[in-house]
Amino acid sequence: MLDFAPGTEDRERLARELEQIRGPKHFIPLIIGGRKVGTGDLGDCPVPHEKGRLICRYHKAGVKDAEQAIRCALEARPEWSITPIERRARLLLDAANLLSKKYRIRAVAVTMLVHSKNPHQAEIDVAELIDFWRINASLALELQDERPPISPRGATNRMDLRPLEGFVFAVPPFNFISIAGNLATAPALMGNVVVWKPSSSVVFSNHFIMELLMEAGLPPGVINFLPGDASVIGDAILRDRHLAGVHFTGSTATLQAIFRTVGQHIDRYISYPRIVGESGGKGFVVVHPSANAGAAETALLRGAFEYQGQKCSAASRAYIPESLWPSIRDRLVSDLSTVKMGPVTDFGNFINAVIDGQAFDRIQKYIRLARDSSLAEIVSGGGCDCTKGLYIEPTVIRVKDPHFVTMEEEIFGPVLSVFVYKDSHYKKTLELCNATSPYALTGSVFARDKGAIALAESMLRDAAGNFYVNDKPTGAVVGQQPFGGARASGTNDKAGTRWNLMRWVSPRTIKDTQDPPVDFRYPFMD
Repeated sequence: MLDFAPGTEDRERLARELEQIRGPKHFIPLIIGGRKVGTGDLGDCPVPHEKGRLICRYHKAGVKDAEQAIRCALEARPEWSITPIERRARLLLDAANLLSKKYRIRAVAVTMLVHSKNPHQAEIDVAELIDFWRINASLALELQDERPPISPRGATNRMDLRPLEGFVFAVPPFNFISIAGNLATAPALMGNVVVWKPSSSVVFSNHFIMELLMEAGLPPGVINFLPGDASVIGDAILRDRHLAGVHFTGSTATLQAIFRTVGQHIDRYISYPRIVGESGGKGFVVVHPSANAGAAETALLRGAFEYQGQKCSAASRAYIPESLWPSIRDRLVSDLSTVKMGPVTDFGNFINAVIDGQAFDRIQKYIRLARDSSLAEIVSGGGCDCTKGLYIEPTVIRVKDPHFVTMEEEIFGPVLSVFVYKDSHYKKTLELCNATSPYALTGSVFARDKGAIALAESMLRDAAGNFYVNDKPTGAVVGQQPFGGARASGTNDKAGTRWNLMRWVSPRTIKDTQDPPVDFRYPFMD
């Protein structure tokens, strides 16, 4: 991990890369069958933290481009599907090496400018993609040794991990390049061909990853890069009879729409499409009266406000006992008063901009609801300013009603809602936490009482796919905390694990009999 501390060469190189990328306006094409394609229908990618500045303009795909991308993918499939797994894994390892060495600083700079992330948040995003590529390559090689446990005398049983029959549609979110790179490459690693539609807000960073993969040796047509409006090309791709799977991260509403579209056209597909989706959350933090107040407050500040709360794992709701609330509140207010907010080019800023105007308006709406309600009190922050960039202050809301809208709905911004409970109501609060939100992605409990921890683990077993004890509910590390949740948070297929990679294969069992029978009769017939 790079820390970009003052006086380091990495920090100086990062500053130079930021200036170089930030200077010209870039134009991004489609990439279909390994060829760059221009459509003339251009979309804009604004810089979130600098009003009036574009990082790039990109060519938008239409339905005919989507159809061409599918054709190119299917043409590439026969050869790619039988390419030895060692070669496919080597491609990802080569890409990981390019990203970790040759392009490391540039990738961080791209992520900072496009996604409006500070150096630390950008660095962990880049490092996560390196980890995804390396661990997936390792796991794919291990999976090739999968075989039935028993082969009887005179026969040999083995497995053929075939790719899915058709193509995979990869649809990543705006907030992580690591997710974008993994959604496209995990199915490709297992022999599938892919159509990749990047989020319109971050086409530039996704294109950077696509070009890196091509430099690493990605064959033409295996992954096809198709920026454009989901309303224009999404349905056309989802309805294609060759759709074999969807690898998605985004909103719950969009994932549900994908399921509906696939369900409505289920009779037209060659095979039943696999849908692997992660779709949002309402991360919780439950603080027990025995907790270390300082540790809980630090976790709340980092978990709720790093990357402006634009993580599906973000700490969005907290349940704090009366005995600890004054201490935690005062620490939060004090620490937040020292937090700087501004453009990513100033490395002193902890908080940067939210991703786009739509997000700004949505988050501001929730803050206004709290400000105008008698059931809520803004404890800290609440300011929203779009004059120079899309900036929203880290906002802490104390609610009187544990079912107030900001406690239940996903906001995806720097807003933390707190319900203060009576110390004696810990068990009731756990029940409340479990029943409050439709999501079940991340959550944590803070306590020094081992019994309180055990009770939380038991009662909140279905409430979070990633559960943390005395730690913030964000920051899952590839290979350490496999990430994913259930309920309205997705299909919980755990990116960066065998479970995820197995979703992209259609196993074939092969029985090889060395001494086949030559007489139809059985002994009972004698």
